[in-house]
Formats: sequence, C-alpha cells, structure tokens
Amino acid sequence: MSASSTARRIAATVLAAGAMVSVAALPASAHDGDRHRTPRVEISSVQADSPGRDTRSNRSLNAEWIEITNDSRRAVDLDGWTLEDEDGHTYRFEDFRLAGRSTVRIHTGEGRDSRTDLYQDRRNYVWDNRSDTATLRDDRGRVVDTESWGHHHRR
Repeated sequence: MSASSTARRIAATVLAAGAMVSVAALPASAHDGDRHRTPRVEISSVQADSPGRDTRSNRSLNAEWIEITNDSRRAVDLDGWTLEDEDGHTYRFEDFRLAGRSTVRIHTGEGRDSRTDLYQDRRNYVWDNRSDTATLRDDRGRVVDTESWGHHHRR
C-alpha cells in the first residue's frame, strides 16, 4: 500500500470520527431552548394566617390561600393534581389548565372558580398558622413542590 493511500485512509477515519462526535453532541445543544423544557410548576406564595381574627367567615377563610405558579411558556393541565396539608386535608384540581407564566390562588373558603382564583369550598381553616407544610402532587401522585413554615415543619 502506498504512503498516499495510507494518508487518505487516516484522513477519512479522522473525518468520520469527527462527524460522529458532532452528531452525538447535537441533541445536547438542541434541548437548551425553553420550548423543550419541562414546565415548572411551584408553590410560589402562602398566606396561612388570614389577617384579623379567625372568625370562620367566608371572607376570613378566603383570606387563607396558596398560590401556584407556572414559570414555563406552556400551559399545564392540573387535572387530577392535589394540594395537601400535613393533616391530610386535600384539594383536588379538576378540569383546570394553568396558563404559561401565570399564577392561580387557591382559597380555603367558598367562591366561584376563575382562571386566577380557585376555591376549596371549605367551612374550616386548612393551613396551620404557626407551622404546616403544603405539598403539591401531580396526577400520578409524585411530589412537584413543597412549602413549609413555622418552627416544627417537616419536609
């Protein structure tokens, strides 16, 4: 075999190896954009202690709330998701899509659901003023986010 023939084979092998490395690296860079990112839904704010005295009035109950935010551009179907406290009080989302880059507030008391406010329709407080943990789970029961407050909170 001639030296030029060997040089051509080496060059071809190097080029082929370079092409394989480029192809293998391509998918990693293709996922950097927001359109391929998994939607991020989180507990963004909590008001566990409604202002004023705890009177169990609907107004007072609705001043106790948890906010859920979708940080991604895509809407997320929350149907079947749950929001639960440490004592097992559970709110189940039904037929609700949280728009991209938006927040919904889940109130404890009674009210008319909208795209920005949902109501648990309860007549008693859910969230402990001093310490509690709110747990958000998806429709398969997987923990999406938790938020704890107070001295004796659990995670």
